[in-house]
Amino acid sequence: MALFRLILAYDGTDFRGWQAQRADRGRTVQGELEAALSRLAGGARVAVAGAGRTDAGAHALGQVASFELPRAMDAGELARALNGLLAQDVRVLEASPAREGFHARRSATGKLYRYVLDTGPLQLPQRRRFAAHAPFALDEERVRAAARLYMGRHDFASLASAGGSVKTTVRTVRRSEAAFAEGTLTYEAEADGFLRRMVRSMVGGLVAAGRGTVDLDALRRALRAGDRRAWPPPAPACGLTLVRVDYPAPEAPVLP
Repeated sequence: MALFRLILAYDGTDFRGWQAQRADRGRTVQGELEAALSRLAGGARVAVAGAGRTDAGAHALGQVASFELPRAMDAGELARALNGLLAQDVRVLEASPAREGFHARRSATGKLYRYVLDTGPLQLPQRRRFAAHAPFALDEERVRAAARLYMGRHDFASLASAGGSVKTTVRTVRRSEAAFAEGTLTYEAEADGFLRRMVRSMVGGLVAAGRGTVDLDALRRALRAGDRRAWPPPAPACGLTLVRVDYPAPEAPVLP
């Protein structure tokens, strides 16, 4: 068996997320990648692990996947073959052999996500696939102050979607930055890991603070409460992109 890793980019608009589901529930990135790999493997099932289980409608610039093929294959040939089989909204940016024991999710040491939110009364239709829209203004200083609340090691149970099966909801956020330009909020969050819908919930908190519906002290108390019902609703998935996945140096994939 030959172990490989891929770096993938995709437009998640027309997908039901990363994780494979029954075919009648719609397209998934994992499902289509496994189907393409099965064709290359002569019909054998190929199980793919992804670094992040992106939500329906969310995107990726640097998703990482790992899998085993029944035979060795040139990495460049593998990338070209997959891009020939996959739909245009998924591209393999890089394929490379992986060291024994590498796993796209379990070997990861961190991830970087970016969220884009257009504010104001109108959003250009050309932006609606990759940016969410809030039809009101946000107070920039309050948004930046709210972003600073996430920094460091916290129990993020209040921001986690129900139904998760993680061992702990404690995560360490290493970067939490909000920037504004021409009415668009761009938020970047980097951490050792993220809970299901955590980044979208982080943005939901920023929007509530920036709009003035929740003050910073209330947001801080909600973060400590450990109760999803205490937190503002999550932002839509369309503005979210998985930008990068980090690994220990010997495993670090190199983006083109």
